[in-house]
Amino acid sequence: MVFYGRNLKTYDTKIITQPGIVMKVLRRKTIVLFIAYFLLLVLTMLNLANYRWTKEPQQCNLQMRSTPYQGRSDIRFLYRPSLAKKRQLVYVLTTWRSGSSFFGELFNQHPEVFFLYEPMWHIWQKLYPGDAVTLQGAARDMLSSLYRCDLSVFQLYNSPGGKNFTSLELFGATLNKVICSYPLCSSNRKEVVGMVDDKVCKKCPPQSLRLLEEECFKYNTIVIKGVRILDVNVLAPLMKDPSLDLKVIHLVRDPRAVANSRIKSRHGLIRENLQVVRSRDPKLRRIPFVDPGHKISKKDGADYHSVGAMEVICDRTYRSLRTALNPPSWLKGKYLVVRYEDLVEKPVKMLRNVYQFANLSANLDIESFALNMTNGTSSSSKPFIVSARNATQAASAWRTVLSIQQIKQVEEYCHHAMAILGYERVRTAGEAKDLSKSLLTASKL
Repeated sequence: MVFYGRNLKTYDTKIITQPGIVMKVLRRKTIVLFIAYFLLLVLTMLNLANYRWTKEPQQCNLQMRSTPYQGRSDIRFLYRPSLAKKRQLVYVLTTWRSGSSFFGELFNQHPEVFFLYEPMWHIWQKLYPGDAVTLQGAARDMLSSLYRCDLSVFQLYNSPGGKNFTSLELFGATLNKVICSYPLCSSNRKEVVGMVDDKVCKKCPPQSLRLLEEECFKYNTIVIKGVRILDVNVLAPLMKDPSLDLKVIHLVRDPRAVANSRIKSRHGLIRENLQVVRSRDPKLRRIPFVDPGHKISKKDGADYHSVGAMEVICDRTYRSLRTALNPPSWLKGKYLVVRYEDLVEKPVKMLRNVYQFANLSANLDIESFALNMTNGTSSSSKPFIVSARNATQAASAWRTVLSIQQIKQVEEYCHHAMAILGYERVRTAGEAKDLSKSLLTASKL
C-alpha cells in the first residue's frame, strides 16, 4: 500500500510540474467528446428521417405491413413483405336483394382479385340482436383489418372457447374461387372462369386463416362485397387513410324490386329485417301498410318487416347519394354508381366500365360469363343463389306482383333516392302493370 501511494504521489507531482501532459490529455478528451456528440447528432437525424418516412405513404419495391393497425401480437406481421405496388381496394356498397350476389361473382371470377363475400355477416350473427346502425362501426373496423389481409379479426366473432377459425367457416366460403382453388384446394383453378360447385368445395381441406392471409398478400386487388354498411359516409375514415387506396362501387336497384325480392326471401331474412327495422327513426312519417278493410293474414307480419326495412335502407341510401352529388375530397374519383337494371340490360358494357374503375381488365371468358348469366332460361326464385336467368324480366317482376298499396308505401319511403337514381313513380296499378312503359330515366349520378 505504501509503495502504491508513493507512485501515485510521484505521478501527481509529474503532472503538476509538466503542464504539457495536462493539455494533451484534455485535447484527447475533447476529441472523444466531439466524436460522440457528432455520432449522437447523426443518429438523431436518421431517427427523425425514419419517423417522417413512416408517417407518409410510400411507394417502394417492398412495402412493409402498416404496424399501427396490427391487432395481434404475432411478430411475423412485423416483417412480412407485401406486394410490389400499392393494392387497389374496392368495396361494393349495396343492400339485400339488389343483385349483389351476381355482381360480386363478376369479381370472384377475375383471376387477379382476392374476393370476400359478406364478411360482416359474422358480426351481425355474433352481436344479434344489435340494430343495424349501431353495428356500423364494428363493420368498418373489420374492413380496415381485412383490407390489410389481417383475417384474425374473424376469430373475434368465433364461439367462446371454440376451435380456431378456418377458411371453410367464412360466410360464402364454398363459393369462393380463392378458397376453393389451388393452392388451398385442388378442385378448381382460379384462372378458369366458371361457378364453383359448393358440394365439391365442401370436401376441400379446411385451411388456417394464416394460409388464407398468405394468399391474400399475393393479390394486387382486394374486393369485398357487403350489404351491412348502410351509408358511404361510414367508410370516410378508411377512404381518407393514405395507406389504403379504397374505391366504392355503389350497386343500386329499383327499391320496389328490392322490396318484392325481400318479401319472397322473407324467411331467410328474418333476423336481418328485425335488425334493420330496429334502426328506424321514430320521427320519420309512415303510411299504413295495408288498405282499410284488408283481411290480415299471418304472412302480413313478415311482409311488414320486409317492406318496413326499406324505410331505413332508403334513408341511408339517400344519404350516400346526397354526399355523392357534392362529393368531398375523400370521395372524388373514388365512387361509382351502378344501376342493376343497366347491368342486366348491357352486361358487357357495364362490366368493362366497372373493371376500368377498379383498374382491372376484362377478358372474353368473363364477358361471356356475364352475358350468359343475364340471358339464361332459368326462372328459379330461390334466394341467395347465383344462376343463369332472364335478368331483364326478373328486374321488372315487381310490377305485376306487388299490390298498389305496397308500391305506394315503398315509394313513400324511397322517393328521394328514386328521384336521384332515375326511377319513376307510378300513379295507378294499371300503370305499374303496363310493361310497355319504361320507368327508368337518366340517373343524376
